[in-house]
Amino acid sequence: MTTRRLARRSLHKRLALAYAAGIYAAGVFVLVLVDIPLASIQAARPNGPPSSTTVTETGPGISLPQLLAGSAVALVVLIPIALALGWYVAGRFLHPLRAITATAKIISAGNLHRRLDLGEPTDELTELGHTLDDLFARLEASFDAQRHFVANASHELRTPLAGLRTLLEVALADPDADTDTLRSACQEALALGAHQERLVHALLTLATSERGVTRWDTLDLAHIVEGVLASRRDQATETGVDLAEHLAPAVTAGDPKLIESLVANLIDNAIRHNHPDGHVEITTQTSGTQVALTVTNTGPVIPGDQVQRLFQPFQKLASHRHGRRDGYGLGLAIVNAVARAHHATLTTSARPEGGLSITVRFAHGSHPDLP
Repeated sequence: MTTRRLARRSLHKRLALAYAAGIYAAGVFVLVLVDIPLASIQAARPNGPPSSTTVTETGPGISLPQLLAGSAVALVVLIPIALALGWYVAGRFLHPLRAITATAKIISAGNLHRRLDLGEPTDELTELGHTLDDLFARLEASFDAQRHFVANASHELRTPLAGLRTLLEVALADPDADTDTLRSACQEALALGAHQERLVHALLTLATSERGVTRWDTLDLAHIVEGVLASRRDQATETGVDLAEHLAPAVTAGDPKLIESLVANLIDNAIRHNHPDGHVEITTQTSGTQVALTVTNTGPVIPGDQVQRLFQPFQKLASHRHGRRDGYGLGLAIVNAVARAHHATLTTSARPEGGLSITVRFAHGSHPDLP
């Protein structure tokens, strides 16, 4: 606190000295402009007796020594005046900055909904205040989203743990439990553990995606899609969903693991939220300076105003096929995070007959830093 106060006073002093130096320099300049003509007049006065034919007027004159002495006194008196004016002007200019600092301290202490709300006049400090207000608004939204995410993640992680605890307590409380009963309990416990493991893996993937891209490699989206489809065909066959691909070369740059995660989550989402005898169509193509990956699937009708909500963590729509919610609500959130990390454009539209059409557009070619 003392250090900040000293720094603020130091800034006030520096500005005051700067303004005082300017005022003093202006005063010296004015005195010089006045003194030089007067000194010239004194130097041009004749030394001999005036001519008898010249009419002269007498009056109090200013000699050169008197002029120089008066100027010196004026310069000395100007010093405290300049310092006082400099201190006053510096304080007036720093007053809005002090108000910004005080309000920012209150906001940083936890009152994130408060704003600076600087009014007129519009100047550089007002622009700074508006910039800080925008920053505080984004921080408030970010903290709210973080709290919401932590609450949902805690709930999702607590649910399988509570189920596992209940399962084990019931098995241990049964005095007539035989080997088959305990084996069945162990299998259910393993299933709950696998569910929790997949959820933790999805959370780690989301966190890694939001961290940003630290590795840029040249890659082909078509090759990545082929690899993901090879591991998803059995799942699609079991659920009665037909997979169709139209893969053209689409070279871009990015983190191969993150982009593979984006492709896998898009395809998994299209298969999971579909209906029997439905289909999923995956397309990669190059168009000008961009490459595009499009995943289109059939499925339940999704209201248009609900589409963007699906890209937030733990946001799910009820599945009409199963009468319950599938997945963890993290797949499209991971897609959104990976797209933002790669500066890609994400476009989504709800199909009138049901399902979604999602297109991700990346920059074409290699990263500028790559050879």
